[in-house]
Amino acid sequence: QLQLVESGGGLVQPGGSLRLSCAASGFTLDDYAIGWFRQAPGKEREGVSCISSSGATTNYADSVKGRFTISRDNAKNTVFLQMNSLKPEDTAIYYCAADRLLWPFQNMCTMKDGAMDHWGKGTLVTVSS
Repeated sequence: QLQLVESGGGLVQPGGSLRLSCAASGFTLDDYAIGWFRQAPGKEREGVSCISSSGATTNYADSVKGRFTISRDNAKNTVFLQMNSLKPEDTAIYYCAADRLLWPFQNMCTMKDGAMDHWGKGTLVTVSS
């Protein structure tokens, strides 16, 4: 069974940090670009960041640029999202998703949720004092 499982969410004070993990089971992430998305209460889901299957390309939403860093460890079949300088407006459920992109697209990634093949169930991040 193909699964993506997010972890690492929780309650953090403004200015704090969290590291989210997205672990795959039942398939290897080597051929997949990975996107992180979030959905705040009463808002539409939005793309936060993505990383290509090669790891060579990363993209970020303007709202998180300079504060969040996406990375991957294919040996561990896991993708990470390091979130620093967190703000109350970062409060949301964070989802990871996998987009199968084979050669010659190994250096591409997208934050369009319609392109994703597999989704995790999400992890809640709450930024509050």
